Amino acid sequence: MRDFVARRITSIPASGIRHFFDIAATMQDVISLGIGEPDFTTPEPILRAGMRSLEDGETHYTSNSGILELRQAIAAHLNRLYGVDYEARSEILATVGVSEALYLALAATLDPGDEVIVPTPCFVAYQPEIILAGGTPVPLATRVEDAFQVSASDLEALITPRTKALLIGYPNNPTGAVMSRDRLLALARVAQARDLLVISDEIYDRLVYAGHQHVCFAALPGMRDRTITLGGFSKAYAMTGWRIGYAAAPAPILAELRKIHQYTIMSAPTMAQIAAREALQNGEPHVQAMVEEYDRRRRLIVDGLNSLSLPTFEPKGAFYAYPSIAASGLTDEGFAEALLSEERVAVVPGSAFGGDASFVRCSYATAYEKIEQALERIQRFMRRHG
Repeated sequence: MRDFVARRITSIPASGIRHFFDIAATMQDVISLGIGEPDFTTPEPILRAGMRSLEDGETHYTSNSGILELRQAIAAHLNRLYGVDYEARSEILATVGVSEALYLALAATLDPGDEVIVPTPCFVAYQPEIILAGGTPVPLATRVEDAFQVSASDLEALITPRTKALLIGYPNNPTGAVMSRDRLLALARVAQARDLLVISDEIYDRLVYAGHQHVCFAALPGMRDRTITLGGFSKAYAMTGWRIGYAAAPAPILAELRKIHQYTIMSAPTMAQIAAREALQNGEPHVQAMVEEYDRRRRLIVDGLNSLSLPTFEPKGAFYAYPSIAASGLTDEGFAEALLSEERVAVVPGSAFGGDASFVRCSYATAYEKIEQALERIQRFMRRHG
């Protein structure tokens, strides 16, 4: 029988994150520092808005682009926070999470063989999604000594005649790095000089700490017209299961994203759109409360890991710590597997994110008390392996 599976699909490995989740799911008493999902329940006003929409019979398709009031709220939100202007009717699209927005951005802009430069370590979906869209990912390694920020000179060195785009995600998953405005301006100058599209995944934009500020790439001088901004509600509003996000881009580009969205999705879930509108209108106190608690956990886990001979880059955003596990003498996969089997603590190897094998990712999107327990278990582990 003919092999019916496309070769480009079989060439993509399964997610390295899911492998450890699957193992952990079969075990008792596991503390997971692996999953990148808020442990908070969606705030009550947002829940109620979603429930009211169901009770009111709002269970039908919306416009392909999404409810206009939601798109207007997104446009106002981006303008208020970052001073970037988008026209709600033609330049914003409601999507099924940022995952769909990422797929649409790549599928709408890449021709076969187009290269996309991707700073690594990065979210596990970036490079596979480029391949699924027919493009070629070109990894750009970032380093802890540079605070995992992208340098313009490193970017310039990777550009070829096939380079179409730069895909960035800051605040970063898995490192927690935040790009400075000066570094972003340097990337913007390269993008302009070399005529690159920039796809900027800003899902963690509200989760920044210690006085750091997120810089929206599209708000930089000259960047709005060559940037696709991806954002959403999963992280800052604890709405992962609602599956609602958005893409914002110049009208001619967004029209092509919408075309793919029309044929593959139709419209994002109606009740999720209504809940997202409520999140933007009345969710800010809840966002601030969650950020404050994440910051408390951030300080706990970073200090704790550093004290256990696991030097940890201080995350400025998102909710991940990224310790070096070199002192253990183990590879990242060996460390993660041994820690899970011996002490029932789940972490994710850095190599799952395109990083090197001397780091693991630890999520602090779990309860403070559980992080304390996890650190006690890691201490026992490091006494044996450190």
